[in-house]
Amino acid sequence: MDIEKQILIAKGAFKHLPGVSKRFRRTGGTIESRYCYSVWMRHLKYWSKHRNKVPVTVAELGPGDSLGTGFAALLSGARRLFALDVVKYWDNDRNLRIFNELVDLFRKRVPVPDNTEYPKVRPFLSDYSFPSSILTDDDLKESLSESRLEIIRKEIIDIDNPRNIYIKYKIPWHDPYVITANSIDFIYSQAVLECIDDLDNTYLSMCRWMKPGALMSHTIDLKSHGLTSEWNGHWKFNDFEWYLVKGGRRFLINRQPLSTHIEMHKRHGFEILTNESIKSFNKLDPDVLSKRFRGLSEEDRTTSGVYVLSRKCEKCK
Repeated sequence: MDIEKQILIAKGAFKHLPGVSKRFRRTGGTIESRYCYSVWMRHLKYWSKHRNKVPVTVAELGPGDSLGTGFAALLSGARRLFALDVVKYWDNDRNLRIFNELVDLFRKRVPVPDNTEYPKVRPFLSDYSFPSSILTDDDLKESLSESRLEIIRKEIIDIDNPRNIYIKYKIPWHDPYVITANSIDFIYSQAVLECIDDLDNTYLSMCRWMKPGALMSHTIDLKSHGLTSEWNGHWKFNDFEWYLVKGGRRFLINRQPLSTHIEMHKRHGFEILTNESIKSFNKLDPDVLSKRFRGLSEEDRTTSGVYVLSRKCEKCK
């Protein structure tokens, strides 16, 4: 066993001890309004390649430390946001701050923050200008009206109120029935699907929630998230070793390769419209991989991330 594996397993095993393990808290870019704005605009621009109006009902899988990207969807004109997570990471004060900052970004028609500012954010765009073709002045006049903004602010402050119109959250969500079937126009996520263990149930749920012909947009990071020195070093661990590395944390990367996500799309009735793979050099010989991953294809072994835009089958119910 190599030294890196020994160290990671030892650290993880220690965190399994009673009183040592702490709930894993995901912290990320959603504490920044410009990051949330950039992420949403990228998903929206890909949506607009197939639709000429902003989606009416949107759902975000794994919003993280704020509902900022979902707020950006509402400010674009979406009429309802569903936020789906397992733990409530965000708080109302942060949400309100980010919402107000996003309002300013939309009012100024700020261009999409590009890869100079956020070099790791995918998908890349060929044009980072403000998407005025889908967010017209007339549309924004309505979506940014003071009366509408005040209602949304009140919902943010009183976010647990079941009578809220614009913002609904399902935390925790665990089955396909937390959202009415065939009701969602657009589902998106940013570096979330690589952290969900039960992918089959997740894809099944998304299919059930979406209207026939609805779109979903996902950026998936297939790397080791910095846990190992090699981007794909997480494939060296067998399942028990990975359990120890996990260290009692509720969430960690599921280690599934690109082919798993492609298969899930096919299994659950999604047609892939865009598949933009991120290629990275593979330095690991198959012999050092655990038995489970030794048979990975060349495409899987060199794909470190992917952006996928797909459509639910028109005949799927």
